[in-house]
Amino acid sequence: MKIDVFFDLLLKEIKLNEDLSQYYKFHASERRFKFRKAYFIQRLQYTLEQMPKDRAVKVFDLGCGYGTTALFLVLNGYRVSGITLEFYFKTIKERMAYWGAFGDVSGFTFEYRNILDGINAHAYDVIIAQDTLHHLEPIGQALKVIHQGLKSDGILISVEENGSNIVQNLKLIKQRGFKKVKTIYDEVLKKDILIGDENIRSLVTWETLFYDNNLLINATSVTYIRFFYPWSYHNKPIHELMDREQALQHKSMLLKKWFFFGLNFVAQKADLSNH
Repeated sequence: MKIDVFFDLLLKEIKLNEDLSQYYKFHASERRFKFRKAYFIQRLQYTLEQMPKDRAVKVFDLGCGYGTTALFLVLNGYRVSGITLEFYFKTIKERMAYWGAFGDVSGFTFEYRNILDGINAHAYDVIIAQDTLHHLEPIGQALKVIHQGLKSDGILISVEENGSNIVQNLKLIKQRGFKKVKTIYDEVLKKDILIGDENIRSLVTWETLFYDNNLLINATSVTYIRFFYPWSYHNKPIHELMDREQALQHKSMLLKKWFFFGLNFVAQKADLSNH
């Protein structure tokens, strides 16, 4: 299933599902619609481009949320197992029924689980972390679990916020101050768990954390997205601005590092014990 077809079907589903409507907000503001659509399709496109061509690979969606990315991948022939927490979980079964009308979604399995409780060792060719890494705490322990879960040649595909972005950092400080980790009581798991409160990080910080946990970020995989603001999309095609963004990130290191909102990268499992 192509991304544009998937997106159009998602818009129809959102109108039927209040939980999704509140989360995605595509229908909340016509002025921001193209802005939000561009960010959504860019991230989905990045994930798809990084996926192995072999549909038989084992894929783990870490923090699958409502299951949107996983559903897209299974509709394209992959098999995905995912975990999620909190209110997302109860909505996925309803979504499976909707998307089952457009293809086989039986390849998507999911459970309510905290990553720190462990995953199958050496089991996955690909682990996907979309808007998830900045919620994992303690992050070192989480990265160790990710490393353990990957096969020897496995990869982690990460779709994140750019922790160097000046505007986003100021916004988050205003919202939650400087306390970036909080404890919540999970009613399902019946225990306290740590959650990163939008604990976004820069590429350099991620590189260090990954290296310390035997994961190497592939420099050629790094892309920055979402530079233009909603008003920039007025009377302009989405793909025109997306192309301009990509040109800007290659021309200006300053803009890329400090003013792009999105950061995507792929990390490879490695053994750095002798380094």
